[in-house]
Amino acid sequence: MLQESNLYYVGGVVRDGILGVPSFDTDYCYQGNAIEFAKNQGLDIIKENPAFGTVRVLYGGKEIDIASTRCETYPRKGHLPQVERIGCPLAEDVKRRDFTINAIAKRTTDGEIIDFTGGVKDIEAKKLRVLHDKSFIEDPTRIVRGLKFAVRFGFELDEKTKELQEEYLCNINYDMSYHRLKKELVETFSLNRQEALDRFITQGIYKLLSPDSEGIEINANIESLIKENPVNTVWIVYMGLFNLENLELTRAEKKILDWAERLKRGDKPNNNTPKESILLNKILG
Repeated sequence: MLQESNLYYVGGVVRDGILGVPSFDTDYCYQGNAIEFAKNQGLDIIKENPAFGTVRVLYGGKEIDIASTRCETYPRKGHLPQVERIGCPLAEDVKRRDFTINAIAKRTTDGEIIDFTGGVKDIEAKKLRVLHDKSFIEDPTRIVRGLKFAVRFGFELDEKTKELQEEYLCNINYDMSYHRLKKELVETFSLNRQEALDRFITQGIYKLLSPDSEGIEINANIESLIKENPVNTVWIVYMGLFNLENLELTRAEKKILDWAERLKRGDKPNNNTPKESILLNKILG
C-alpha cells in the first residue's frame, strides 16, 4: 500500500468505505505534483499526463492512477476544464468535484478523514449536494452522475441542488461534450434499474440528449425484461427509446438501433438480429 503524509484516497473509494459497500476503483490524490512524487519515490511509471498532473504507476503488480491536487476553470462550459494550477492545497482541489459525497479524502498514512465540504454529513443524510451554484452549467453530465448515485445508493438531491438542476434543464447549453454524456449514460443505465429510467423521464433529464428529445411513457418494466432476456449492451435498450443523434455510437450500437427500426416496420428477425433490438421492439410495440 502506498503511504505518504501528502497522499490521500479520494472520491468514490472513501465514499464507499463510509457506506460500507464495495468500491469499483481506488483513486489517489497527491497534495503537490503527483508526477514528481512518483519519480522521487522511484515508482515504475507507465504513463504521465503533465497537462493534468496525473500519473499511472505499476505498484504491487497493479496499475494505479495518482492525481495531483489542481485548480480548474471552464472557459468553455460543458467541455473539458482547463487546469489553472497543479499542486494546490487539498482544500481547493476538492472544490472542483461533482458532489460533496465525492469530495472526501482519507490520508493513506493514518486513515484520517479529511472533509472540507460536509460530505460525511450528506452521506449520513443520504443527500446529493453540488459544491457550487454553477456546477451543472460547467458540466451538465453531473446531472446524469447524480441520477446514477441516487439509484445506486438511494440518495436524493438536496433542495438547492434540485433547484439548480431544474433551472439548468430549462435552459440547456447543447454545446457540450457528448462523449462525456454518453459515458455517464452508459454507466448509469448499465445498472439495469427501472428507477433510473423513471427518474430520467420524470425529472426531464432526457432533455440533455437533444433539443428535439421528447418525454415518453413506458408501460413495460425494462429491468425485468432484461433479467429475463440477458443482453450484452444493457444501456442501449433503455436509451434506444430516445433521440441519440448527438451521441457517437459504435457500429454495433448503430446496428441495434437499425434493427429495432426494421422490426418496427415489420421485418422479421433472423439469426443476426441483436437481442437488444428485439427487446427494444417489444418495449416500443
